[in-house]
Amino acid sequence: MSAPGAAAHGARPTSIAELRAVAQPPEVRGRRNAEHWTASLYLRNLSPYLTWFLLKTSISANGVTGLMILTGWATAASLLIPGIAGAALALVLGQLQMLVDCCDGEVARWRGTSSPAGIFLDNVGHYTTETLIAIVLGIRAAGYPFQAPEDYLWTNLGTLLALVIVLNKALNDMVRVARANAGLPKLADTQAEYAPTHGLVATLRRAARFLPFHRLYHSVELTILIFVFSVVGLFIGSTLADRILLCALVPLSILALIGHFVTIMASRRVRG
Repeated sequence: MSAPGAAAHGARPTSIAELRAVAQPPEVRGRRNAEHWTASLYLRNLSPYLTWFLLKTSISANGVTGLMILTGWATAASLLIPGIAGAALALVLGQLQMLVDCCDGEVARWRGTSSPAGIFLDNVGHYTTETLIAIVLGIRAAGYPFQAPEDYLWTNLGTLLALVIVLNKALNDMVRVARANAGLPKLADTQAEYAPTHGLVATLRRAARFLPFHRLYHSVELTILIFVFSVVGLFIGSTLADRILLCALVPLSILALIGHFVTIMASRRVRG
């Protein structure tokens, strides 16, 4: 979202082009970390039309963020439907969540109502959605009907995955808190600020671009993976497919967490 105090515009835009100019300025479209690849690929092309409709209502930007949160929770809940049906519904809802996520900032920028509360709610939406998806994946891997205690292995693995995902996301927030407490300015959203300066770490980070497993833990990627493995499950059994996916995601998530921590320590982010 734009900075608090941005100038408010008319109640409704007169054209989609005008709405884009205000709600999707270059500094928003060009953000390194804040824009998901689906937004850059196609969602930002669709979101102004939904934002146009939302601006005709009295819903606030924070209200739109609330819709994003509920859509995310519905994404996770849909995975409780066994087999490919639940996975397909989660895939669609995951894309819808990202579309609504684009719109809350656009509503805020048009109306000039950006606030820390909106940023906080946005983080709540992403943290809780990705955590719930991981937990429900563990439930799917346990199979139906649930057999205790033998199926605790799969539910515990899902919970472990959720914990690692939360910790990985929290590292970025820890950097911001550390810099604020040290009286340092906010980081510019550029490659130079985030790139590691240590030679070996920089080399490993460049290598990771060819196999970006560290990007698998966003709600969009998780729902895509679950859907793909649910298709595989049509041939090998849905429960077995979910277990294979979960067993792959857990160690990769731990590796991504370690790599993220090392990259932060090797970059300018935590230096004065």
